[in-house]
Amino acid sequence: MSNQGMLYAKSHEWVQFLDETTVRVGISDYAQSELGDLVFINLPEVGDEVVAGEPFADVESVKAVSNVYSPVTGIIKAINEELLDQPELVNSDPFEAWFMEVEEISDRVELISETEYDEMIHNN
Repeated sequence: MSNQGMLYAKSHEWVQFLDETTVRVGISDYAQSELGDLVFINLPEVGDEVVAGEPFADVESVKAVSNVYSPVTGIIKAINEELLDQPELVNSDPFEAWFMEVEEISDRVELISETEYDEMIHNN
């Protein structure tokens, strides 16, 4: 999967709309490189509700534990169970290594284009 059509949250998650009311969410390449080698990922359960702007998962790297924030409000349709056993997949391909799919979206944080996101991270 390419990162064409990806939108980004300012908290460094990417969002890909699968259809009008369903998205796939992961963390950006910038985020995984800042975190360093991931050793553990704690994901929510299918059927849980997530809220835009609130943490839905945490990732543990050799450096620290960090929250991952949901860019949308909705119900978790799927989680990427591969990441539970192989968190390093996020380091090797952050766009393939999605965290969750969310359906029934009722709200979202401000999402920006890849160009706007690149400008944001390079101006920090």
